[in-house]
Amino acid sequence: MLKPILLVEDNPHDLELTLIALERSQLANEVIIVRDGAEALDYLHCRGDFAERQKGNPAVVLLDLKLPKVDGLEVLREIRTSAELRALPVVMLTSSREEQDLVRSYELGVNAYVVKPVDFKEFVRAISDLGIFWAVLNEPPPGSQRYVRPIS
Repeated sequence: MLKPILLVEDNPHDLELTLIALERSQLANEVIIVRDGAEALDYLHCRGDFAERQKGNPAVVLLDLKLPKVDGLEVLREIRTSAELRALPVVMLTSSREEQDLVRSYELGVNAYVVKPVDFKEFVRAISDLGIFWAVLNEPPPGSQRYVRPIS
């Protein structure tokens, strides 16, 4: 079974566009959607509403920067300080072009920082390229399997 893609996005319009773009890239990975940073951390740590989910990290986290409850930088910081999560690829997918957001994201260990294009075709191409790279082409670290075996 392929690892899912975790999409953390609170803006309904950006969420819809991202899902369309991922669908057009024809990835077979399931997309898990959460709408704030606290929900993302609950998913990653298998707690709260996600306490019963199958264990294992997603293939990649597509993380918005400006989120309710816990912002994207805090989510990234927690991922990078957790032994179980620190190797997880995280792509900041944001509309922020502020230099301080870019610099802080890289200081905290983001794998890529992508500014959401305004043009729909550019956006679809960017998301498709991201999905294919992180979910298919990227070679995960040893011990971190690309596929999750179903629990028997």
